[in-house]
Amino acid sequence: MHKWIGLALAILIIPLCVTGAALVWDQALDHAINPQRYATTAGPMLAPDRLAASAQAAIGPGDRLATLKMPTEPGDPAVAASGAKPTSVQGPSPRANVYLDPATGRVLDVSNSRSGLIMVVHQLHGTLLVPVWGRSIIGWIGVAMLVSCFTGIRLWWPAVGSWVRGLRWRRHRNLDTNLHHLFGFWIAVPLFVLSLTGAWISFPSFFGPLVRENGRAMGFSAERAALNKAQPLAATATSLAVAQARALAVIPGQITQVTWPNDYRAAWQFAIKPPKGMPATVAVDDSSGRGSIVADVDRGQAGIARSMRRIHDGTDMGIVWQIVIFLGGLLPVGLAATGVMMWWRTRRWRAELDGHKQRKLAD
Repeated sequence: MHKWIGLALAILIIPLCVTGAALVWDQALDHAINPQRYATTAGPMLAPDRLAASAQAAIGPGDRLATLKMPTEPGDPAVAASGAKPTSVQGPSPRANVYLDPATGRVLDVSNSRSGLIMVVHQLHGTLLVPVWGRSIIGWIGVAMLVSCFTGIRLWWPAVGSWVRGLRWRRHRNLDTNLHHLFGFWIAVPLFVLSLTGAWISFPSFFGPLVRENGRAMGFSAERAALNKAQPLAATATSLAVAQARALAVIPGQITQVTWPNDYRAAWQFAIKPPKGMPATVAVDDSSGRGSIVADVDRGQAGIARSMRRIHDGTDMGIVWQIVIFLGGLLPVGLAATGVMMWWRTRRWRAELDGHKQRKLAD
């Protein structure tokens, strides 16, 4: 099983793992590829409504704003996004992204959310650029890698003596075999975690019902898909400035994101980071202007799914885990190469042995 899984996935593993390793540092890559987006100036940050006005002017009257992310680190831009545009392509719907200088409101860049090198890398990692079936293919690769981790550990385990003997460098006379045994052992657990989280992301309808909260199985929620297609309201009853004031009256703090009312949920939503305590979300009903704290979303299926994605891509997981999953993206490429070399050498050895047997029989 280990051999044939490795041979079958050898070609697919290379783009999948290399792009996954690169996406650990996607923000740094975006800095390098699109420096104009980060040409911000020093100074106090403008209010969200003023930044939104600049972004709306940049995308034109044909589009409406859906979200505005405020910078949380010095030097970062504010990023506004339009509502989803119709598409038949698999994955998130395209949007217009507007990068703004938070101190002046100056437009730094306007781009399509599905264009650019970073997005191509995301699509390659998430679907291998295969329409319709791409995400399922990635999910089944994750399942196969889970099996490969188990079988690999079984093959690594020393046949004689303690498991500590398996940590020796020279277990074989060939360099590639020693590399395969040693790196395979150290990468097995991170690779198992990345494979499991990747399969979970690809098959949420399967894994979602496995999550239980208070003893109750939770089915897959289509909320994320619905929000992805939701369109901002053509006109709001409550202005952004008024909604912001109502939200901050509920929870004072720094606004990190604004979501416009849409045809799925007719309420402003403000992600707020208070001076003390955990970040929270406040919803302000567009018709009544009443603000209320949104129930904790980090529970049940939604919370597990969010945690799986954070673990998989390293977001807010610290530099140590980011380095681990970066290596977890690169080392499998070496394992695939050394595995193919081991298989090819075995074929040659068996062919030579068969030839020797045939010559002996002929004699």
